[in-house]
Amino acid sequence: MKNRLKVCRAEQNLSQAELADRIGVSRQTINSIEANRYVPSTVLSLKIARVFDQPVEAIFQLDETD
Repeated sequence: MKNRLKVCRAEQNLSQAELADRIGVSRQTINSIEANRYVPSTVLSLKIARVFDQPVEAIFQLDETD
């Protein structure tokens, strides 16, 4: 799964730690999502989308291999 999380954070001037605090996860979780090492749950994806006021599909996209 591809994601635009790093881009969205940059547009909002948010650090990984600030985003993590807002959604109740660790900074390492945000780092892992951005590096495509971790696919977030549906609930976590929705929380992230809510922070950026965007639909989930604007942040996360399925790969051809997904």
